[in-house]
Amino acid sequence: MSNNQDCSKLLEAAVQRATARLQDSFITDSALREKLAYVINCPSNRAGARFLMAGTLAKLDDPKLDIRKPFIEVYTGAAKKNAYSGRGYDEQHVFDLIRKHRLPCSATTAFLTPGFRTKNVVLTKDQKLRGRPAEMYEHILEILDAIHKGNLSAHDVLDESIRLLILERDQRQKRLKTLLEGLRKDAGELPLSSEDIVNLIEQHLQCKHASRLPVLIVAAAYRAAAERLGEKVLRLNAHNAADKQTGALGDVEITLLGDDKIVTTYEMKDKIVAQGDIDIAIEKIAQGATIQNFIFITTEAVDPEVRAYATAQYAELGGIEIAILDCIAFLRHFLHLFHRIRMDFLNQYQELVLNEPESGVNQALKEAFLALRKTAEAME
Repeated sequence: MSNNQDCSKLLEAAVQRATARLQDSFITDSALREKLAYVINCPSNRAGARFLMAGTLAKLDDPKLDIRKPFIEVYTGAAKKNAYSGRGYDEQHVFDLIRKHRLPCSATTAFLTPGFRTKNVVLTKDQKLRGRPAEMYEHILEILDAIHKGNLSAHDVLDESIRLLILERDQRQKRLKTLLEGLRKDAGELPLSSEDIVNLIEQHLQCKHASRLPVLIVAAAYRAAAERLGEKVLRLNAHNAADKQTGALGDVEITLLGDDKIVTTYEMKDKIVAQGDIDIAIEKIAQGATIQNFIFITTEAVDPEVRAYATAQYAELGGIEIAILDCIAFLRHFLHLFHRIRMDFLNQYQELVLNEPESGVNQALKEAFLALRKTAEAME
């Protein structure tokens, strides 16, 4: 496996080269340049960028490697010769680069996505990778083939990939800055009412890829009202992290101020809460959780029978309540109960939305919120 320090130097040198010539492509072949740009800037699938950066880094780290063989863990026999662990390079090196420079890539390794999961084939041009969009995977195979044949250098592909990502990062930041400035400029004289805020958040929840938003709604509520409640959000776990990995009881964990003992946990569902979900919560509690409330927040209708089943567990669990709440109903009650801090809630929510990694809240969803808020406030 690679040397961590050497790979870090290779990546930082690539960043410096890319930064020095942001307006000048490293790829002279126009057809390959367009295909690489398609992969790196693909809005619906950001895994391709990580995949290519991992492969090109491996090739630079060890030129003898066959860049088309990034799955050393599953190869057998002769195919294992000159293979490498693309996932290793991705998770150990590329991820650190993405986080350090805030590059707009997926937050998890490309090697667990359907297109690259558990492959035991050499990635030649005639392979058919499963994933969407299909064109992105076809372009990746062509780029790998060009590097393997010497028609394209791994050095230039890595530099160009980082250059394109830096440009995309800066463009995104510029768009958000422009939207924020317009928001402050066009705000009405009156602050939004509680119902205005409910309508605004409800519209945001109706956007595509909004499954992370209920977590941020609950977190924003507790952050805004922390002093009044005497409680705070302990942590927000990653959008794509399983509870077993994080050791968390749910998506949002609440503690008393000045304490780290969890008193309430929230679990978000973008589907109807079923009896099986209640049973899983019971199992978590039975394993030693010392909480007082386990609350499901759902964006779907609440089944009365499932709610009754959850309520009936109170005595069995020794005074621990399991409840199911509708997301919008929760928000509406909170805003009217804490009416005087409704704008604090909205600002906390905005901050959480804008700071959330791409895997949880993508750029389009961030821009959509600012546009919706601008429209709502301009009407006041």
